[in-house]
Parts: sequence; structure tokens; C-alpha cells
Amino acid sequence: MRDEIKSMLKDLPPMDELLQKPWTSRYQEILGREAVRSTFADVIGEVRRDLLKGLIHSFDPTLIESETRVRLEKRSRKSLRRVVNATGVVIHTNLGRSCLGSEVLDNVRTVSASYSNLEYDLEEGARGQRHSHVEWLLSSVTGADAALVVNNNAGAVLLCLAALGRSKEVIVSRGELVEIGGSFRIPDIMDFSGAILREVGTTNRTHLSDYLKAINTQTAMILKVHPSNFRVVGFHSEASREELAALAREKELIFMEDLGSGVVADLSPWGLQGEPTVRQCVESGVDLVTFSGDKLLGGPQIGVIVGRSQLVDRIRHYPLLRAIRVDKMTLAAFEATLRLYLEGRTGEIPTLSMISQPGETLRKRARNLASMIRRVTGLQARVVMTQDAVGGGAYPAAVLEGFGVEVEPPEGVSDGSALERLRNAPVPVIASAKEGKILLHVRTMLDGDGMDVIGALKDLSPREAGNDGED
Repeated sequence: MRDEIKSMLKDLPPMDELLQKPWTSRYQEILGREAVRSTFADVIGEVRRDLLKGLIHSFDPTLIESETRVRLEKRSRKSLRRVVNATGVVIHTNLGRSCLGSEVLDNVRTVSASYSNLEYDLEEGARGQRHSHVEWLLSSVTGADAALVVNNNAGAVLLCLAALGRSKEVIVSRGELVEIGGSFRIPDIMDFSGAILREVGTTNRTHLSDYLKAINTQTAMILKVHPSNFRVVGFHSEASREELAALAREKELIFMEDLGSGVVADLSPWGLQGEPTVRQCVESGVDLVTFSGDKLLGGPQIGVIVGRSQLVDRIRHYPLLRAIRVDKMTLAAFEATLRLYLEGRTGEIPTLSMISQPGETLRKRARNLASMIRRVTGLQARVVMTQDAVGGGAYPAAVLEGFGVEVEPPEGVSDGSALERLRNAPVPVIASAKEGKILLHVRTMLDGDGMDVIGALKDLSPREAGNDGED
């Protein structure tokens, strides 16, 4: 080891000395002395490693303090935080997907703040089933005989395959062997469940005869998978849902469909076509349908299984169910959301409300926001038309025409730097940029978000007076 490296290692400040620094007292109070000590140790360890590897040839001991301070400041804030979604993507997977309405949140608070009858039958005075709180509601909304819920749709698919297809063959079209966000691959899920994948057809064309030829004594199920954002256009064909249901009945097989986003309401009045509702799948003869609760249904993260009672009962008694069951807060939110559907109050579900907002309403909101930005921050802002999206893997080709605000960053501030500073605001603002300007889509901004956007934009530069022009 070279003498200069040995000398620098000796210059590393001792831990006791660092912990006595006056500026650390705040963090020791918030995070605890051990957390502060551990953070110092991490930084010192990284410096020591880099010195020994020859990655750095000199260092300033004060940099250890400054780097530790940055990390402690970050750790002093809650990690999971509210953000402003100004992207125009309604079901934004990275931003938590669907928002919950006030009545739904009230139910979560009520149930979570006290004991509840989560698994207690009040009429019988004995142990009950947590699924019972939503099963009847799901049957009423979807038309299915029975239902149960798990932690998410991937869990629902896995559970069905394991309970009904383990060590048996499950037929899937090659055009539906998709990978969805987060490395959710149908072949991998199939393998993990213990079911045997039997591919049929080709990527772009799979006929009913392909399924028929693949059926043998080891076949348990035909599985249809929602392609999410993947689409084949042009020379393409697939067997219809009704054809597959009839074939499954004839051969005494299970016909299951992973519907993905789980459309419950008819969205055609808002120009969204091509996605079947869960009820339509059930009425078409699908034995089991799985879907997400936090996408187009507009509820919490949950995986739903609906279908024939005989099959649902078999799944209900499969041991894996306990490992992926849902908690009381999720059930409280889901029940309240389903009751909004039952009562015809879908306008109170934020996801559906955002999707269905009239253009004139969006234009008015954009005008108000642009005016506030000009008046309070002095930045140039104007109303522009936008192309919004449903998100969540549903209607990937559909464009929601909307409105937003285009903001010109201050001189000397690039659009990338401006977006970064917006993300680091006290309430982070997630936006996009276009041709050097910040673009704020108002469709996905909630009530009160405008003030947080204004606060974030004010920090970009000092206010320039006298700039309150019209659109």
C-alpha cells in the first residue's frame, strides 16, 4: 500500500468526532443516534474502498460530512409521498395507478382505526371469511356466480393456475405470451405455478383448430391473456372468446381469461372501444376471469377472480391463497368502491372522472392554471392542446384529447433541469417537456394540485413583474 494512501486513510475522521458535530443533533433527534452513526459509517466505508481501489487520489474530509448530510436529509423525509401527476396518464403505474375517492378513504379510516369484523360472522357469532365482504358485490357488478380476491392480478393468475392446472397442460396462444411491466411473464408464471405451458398458433395468427389439435388427456385449461400494451396490427387473427368457451365446454376443460385492467363500466360513451367488460366475458362463457382492481375499476391494488362457483370454491381452499390474501384496509377500500358502482355513482371514482372529463372543462382548468402561473411566478405560460392516455395497459392506441399548460423555463434553465427541480419540490411535480418547454396536463391534476405546481414553479426563478398577458 502506497504511503499516500495510508496517510489519507489515517486522515479519515473518527466516528465519535463526527457524532459530536452540532449539525447532527437534529438528525439524531429525528432518526436516532444509531441511524446517524450508520450513515456516517456507510460514507466512510465508500471513501475507504475507493481509496484502496485507486478510484480517488485525494479527498477533503469535509466532503464526508456534506455527503452524509445529504443522505440524512433525504432519510428524514417520508419516502412514499404525495406527488402531482401532470403527465396526462390517468392510470400511471409508477405514480400509484388509481386514486381513491373521499368516501372510499373515509371507509378505510373507519375500518383501520378500530377493530372490525374482518373474519368474524356477526350473525353467527363465529369465525367468518374475509372474502364475504366483497363477494356478493362482485357477483352483482360482474354477473359471476362467485368471487374472491387476492393481493394483485399476478397473484390471481398464479393462484388459478396452481389450484386448477398444476402438473397439467394449459393451452395459450403464442400471440398472448406477453411480458407485462415489472417482468411479469406468462411463461414464468406458468412455470412457477406448476402448470405445463402448451403453446399454439403463431405470434400473429392463432386459429380455433390450433387449440383443438393441442388438446389431449393432460389438458386442464385454455387460457386467454390480455396483451396489455402489446398489439399486433395488420395480418392478424385469433379465436373469439365465444369459440374458445364452446370448445372448452365440449372438451370439459376450464376456460380462463386474464383480463388485465378489468373494465367494469361501459366506457364507449367517452370514445373508448375494444376492451370487453368483465360482465361481457362472463356472459360469453368464460369460466374464470381475473383482473386488477386498481386500474380501470378505479379501486385499490387487488387481484380479482370471478366465475363459476365450483371452480372458485376449489381455488378458495388452495393453500397458496393464504399467502397472497388481502388486508382489511384494501378490503375496506374495495368494498366502498364496488358500492359506488352498485349505486350508479361512478362519477365519484377519480379514475373514471378523469377519463370522462369534457374538453371544455379541461380547457377552463388550463386557462385558470396558466393565468395563475403568469400572475404569481412571472413565467410565460399558455394553454395548449394535449394528447392524454388511459394508461395501465388499457386502450394503448386510444388518445384522450385534452388541454394543458405550456410553461417556458427562465433564461438559463433547461427544460431537463426545470423538470428535475419540479421533482425535488416539497410536493414533487411530475411533468413532461416538449420543445424546450414544461408541459403540464391538467386532466390528471387533482383539486389543490395547482397551488403545489405554482409553489414548485416559483422556485425556478425570482418573479418577474408585469407579465400577465392573455392566452
